[in-house]
Amino acid sequence: MIKVLLVDDHDLVRTGIRSILEGTPDISVIGEASSGEQAVEMVRRSPPDIVLMDVNMPGIGGLEATRKILRIAEHVKVIALTIHAEQPFPEQLHEAGAAGYLTKGCGADEMCHAIRTVHAGKPYIEREVAQSMMLENLNKKNKEEESPFERLSNREMQVMLMITKGINSQEISDALCLSPKTVSTYRHRLFEKLDVRNDVELTHLAIRHGVLGDAKI
Repeated sequence: MIKVLLVDDHDLVRTGIRSILEGTPDISVIGEASSGEQAVEMVRRSPPDIVLMDVNMPGIGGLEATRKILRIAEHVKVIALTIHAEQPFPEQLHEAGAAGYLTKGCGADEMCHAIRTVHAGKPYIEREVAQSMMLENLNKKNKEEESPFERLSNREMQVMLMITKGINSQEISDALCLSPKTVSTYRHRLFEKLDVRNDVELTHLAIRHGVLGDAKI
């Protein structure tokens, strides 16, 4: 029998979940908590197998309650149950140690399946949440891989390439038909956008990102 503790600050939600779980032969609701603090205390007294944890509650909330519960009883598995499918909640709860993540829009069968899956030692993330996490991780990866030089305009790239070739401001001014003051403004803007302090750092950055090898003015 899988022992489950329900944690939600709404009586109606807990009643609904209890009615679902009580109809299954292998799952037993051993208690209910209306706050994170109460959940922590109940786990301390009598640890369940699974905690169905609401995220948004008064007091310490589901995220901090999850951390505290797992410090008290490492074998307890926490499944977050919330209205939020989007980031940052799933990632934060994953980092806190939650073994599963369900939205409150999930079906009864999926909730029972998630409880059994997590009890068996496997993580369970609702499909909608998994897609949100995957997209977020993909966006992070793309941002990390993005070259800072992609943020430059065509003119800024021209000035940058001439600086890295050792061409002085007056020569840049003459070649691009710009005033020396405008060239100085471009230089300052380049340093600001690329987070460098001088021409040497600019050149090193360009080399690191492979800009100088095939770029042309």
